[in-house]
Amino acid sequence: MLLGKNSAIQLDFLKTLKGAVTLALDPGRADATPDVEDGMIKLKATQLAIDYIKTLPEVQEIVQERYLASPPDMTALAQLPSESLGRCFAEYIEQTGFDPNYYRSLPITDDTSYILTRLRQTHDIWHLVTGLGSNVNGELGLQAFCLAQIRIPLPILLIAGGLLRTLFTAPEELGNLLENIAIGYRMGAKAKPFLAQKWEDNWEKPLTVWRKELDIIVVDQYIP
Repeated sequence: MLLGKNSAIQLDFLKTLKGAVTLALDPGRADATPDVEDGMIKLKATQLAIDYIKTLPEVQEIVQERYLASPPDMTALAQLPSESLGRCFAEYIEQTGFDPNYYRSLPITDDTSYILTRLRQTHDIWHLVTGLGSNVNGELGLQAFCLAQIRIPLPILLIAGGLLRTLFTAPEELGNLLENIAIGYRMGAKAKPFLAQKWEDNWEKPLTVWRKELDIIVVDQYIP
């Protein structure tokens, strides 16, 4: 039994290491992020984060419900009013060229797997609502936002990797990166819990209203 447990730990570590190395070499490889996250599911830090986020009543409610949305109909969203979340999301996806359904789903067997799947499903919505960009600086700013909101360990690893990569490959960008990380963390600490939101049930709501309700102020000094 002990051997089996050690083997599982080793496999988790290797999966995390593989994803971390891939991201360090190419931060644009979003497909590597789930490798890192999957390898960290059994960490005590992950469970502590899940326990923390469930102390928020509105998050506890959506976790108990196991709310997951169907894949977005981008054609239908593009027909919504110009200020709506859905229309803005459709335009964001078109501009970035992202696939809104790229994420790797997990079998929903417990609260942890549900929360991680929901985070993956709504990642691009979080980018849009926070106004944090889709490049490396913006992504790490959003990871800092996530860290402030839910405390899972993945953002810590991604931010650390991003800082190290910038330090060695583009040190002149270190100040910009640090500023974006600080912006994201402050925004996440102030905002209402994003994990509790049923965005897809309210595509018609204006993006500005979403931001006001969630205490999001898009920072003009965000540095691309």
